[in-house]
Amino acid sequence: MPHTTLISAAALMALQARAGSPPTLLLDCGFDLADTALGARAYAQGHLPGAWYADLEQALSGDKVASKAASNSGNNGRHPLPERSTLATRVGAWGITPSAQVVCYDDHGGVYAARAWWLLRWLGHDAAAVLDGGRAAWRAAGGIFDTALPSAPAAPPYPTLPAAMPTVDASTLGQQLGQPHGNEPGRQLDRITLIDARAPERFRGEVEPLDPVAGHIPGAVNRFFKDNLGADGRFKPAATLRAEFEALGAVQPAAVVHQCGSGVTACHNLLAMVHAGIGAGALYPGSWSEWCSDASRPVAKG
Repeated sequence: MPHTTLISAAALMALQARAGSPPTLLLDCGFDLADTALGARAYAQGHLPGAWYADLEQALSGDKVASKAASNSGNNGRHPLPERSTLATRVGAWGITPSAQVVCYDDHGGVYAARAWWLLRWLGHDAAAVLDGGRAAWRAAGGIFDTALPSAPAAPPYPTLPAAMPTVDASTLGQQLGQPHGNEPGRQLDRITLIDARAPERFRGEVEPLDPVAGHIPGAVNRFFKDNLGADGRFKPAATLRAEFEALGAVQPAAVVHQCGSGVTACHNLLAMVHAGIGAGALYPGSWSEWCSDASRPVAKG
């Protein structure tokens, strides 16, 4: 059976040692928002053998735009989604085919690896998992690190499949929350639970280190992505995660929308919900960085 949410370091080692199993491809997703070159430097100094480097801004994001023609809402956020055709070509260049097991990892609790996981699932690739505990777990299990570049042959662009992970845009989200946009009256479509994955102080609007406006989308609830992890840096048990998300109102995934600052850490909450057995919910890719770029959208604090 493929691994579709999390995989332990021991299970990854066993998978790699198993003869006759489908190929396992690794993506090193290390990154740092404050030092965008840190991940590439860490990769060059040592990574899991055979891993490709998947840079958040170069490989796991699309082009930033500031045109209303591009997204109904002006600026499309700090880490917009790549075009699916561009992503398919990039995934193929890494040698990923529909039969491959992909394992994504980082050293930040899985937050950037979860973005890669979500993108692969969005592309239609189910056999994608995040290494639980990341680099530290690999090291603790006796895993080695390598500096050699991967030698796996490239594959054709990933086949065109229906998007397997839903998304919602700013206009639709505003309607679902019953909020007006400009001269357009608010219209309540469905009752949704909007979950913001940012740190509590950013959610409350007390600080804002990355975006020009502090606060949150009115109606959102806060679930800091780091709350998905235990003291050991690994994800909490599925039953614990399920209880915690259900306490927020995340019971039916079709009525849940995830967001954060730029659509990255929200993927950590999406992964946690899927691992918990609830289901994913939709992603608002532009998240707060897109929402707050339009002064006509409401902002809440506290």
